[in-house]
Amino acid sequence: MSDINPSDLNREEAHLLQDKDHGIANRDAHLEGASDALVIADNLVAGYVPGVNILTGCDLYANRGELVGIIGPNGAGKSTLLKAMFGLVTVHEGTVTIDGEDITNLKPNKLVAQGVGFVPQSNNVFPSLTIEENLQMGAYQAPKNFAERFDFVASLFPALRDRRKQPAGSLSGGERQMVAMSRALMMDPSVILLDEPSAGLSPVLQDEVFVRTKQINATGVTVIMVEQNARRCLQICDRGYVLDQGRNAHTGTGAGLLNDPKVIELYLGTLAQA
Repeated sequence: MSDINPSDLNREEAHLLQDKDHGIANRDAHLEGASDALVIADNLVAGYVPGVNILTGCDLYANRGELVGIIGPNGAGKSTLLKAMFGLVTVHEGTVTIDGEDITNLKPNKLVAQGVGFVPQSNNVFPSLTIEENLQMGAYQAPKNFAERFDFVASLFPALRDRRKQPAGSLSGGERQMVAMSRALMMDPSVILLDEPSAGLSPVLQDEVFVRTKQINATGVTVIMVEQNARRCLQICDRGYVLDQGRNAHTGTGAGLLNDPKVIELYLGTLAQA
C-alpha cells in the first residue's frame, strides 16, 4: 500500500491511488497463486489490430482440475483473453504457459496437440457433417484414438451415441453446444476453454450446459469458462475473475465474488440480467 494518505487527496486522485494499490495486490496474489498452476496467462497485452490492445496487462491462472470462471461487462476483453490463450489473437506482451511450457502465440493446431481444447461461442459445429463426423474432426490428429474417445464423450452425452448419424445442422442450439464441447474433448485435453457456452440458450438449456460443464470438470479436465450468466457461473466455479477494460478488476473464489458487495453493486446487478 502506498504511504500517501488518501485523505490528503481529492476524490478522483484517491480513487486512482486505490485502483493502483488494488492492481498491485492483485498482481502479487497472481504471482503467488500461479506458482504451481497448470495454465498461466501472465500480464497479457493483446489485440486484434496493431496498436489497439483489448487486453492491457491481464493475469489468469488455473490449477490442475480447477474450474475457473471469467465474467465482466461487454467489451471487457473476456473472449479476447480466451482467444489470446488459444493463438487466435496476437499477444504483444506477456506469456501463456501450460504445465511450465511457453505456448504464447502458438497456432491452434499445435495447442490442440499439446492438450488445449477450445469451444467458440458461435459457429462451433460443422452443420453439413453428422455428429460422428464432427467428432472425427475433433480427433483428426489422433484418428486411432477415435473409438476410445467417442466412448468417453458418449458417457458424458449419451444421446450422441444414438444420434451419431444425424446432421449437426438439424440440432437445436443446446444440442449443438454439446457436440462442440464433445469435439473439443476428443483429443483428451488437460484444459478446455469455453467461450460463453450458455449464450443464446433458454434458461433450461443454460442449466444443462452448466451441469455438463461440471461433469466435464469432474473427470479431471481443467475448465476455463467465459460466461455472460455471471451469477450461475460464479455458483459453479472454484475461482473467478472479473475483467473490466482489459484488466483484472476482482479475483477470488466463486462464492466469495458472488457475495462481494462491490462486485454485486458494480457487476452482478447488471450482468445477471444480461
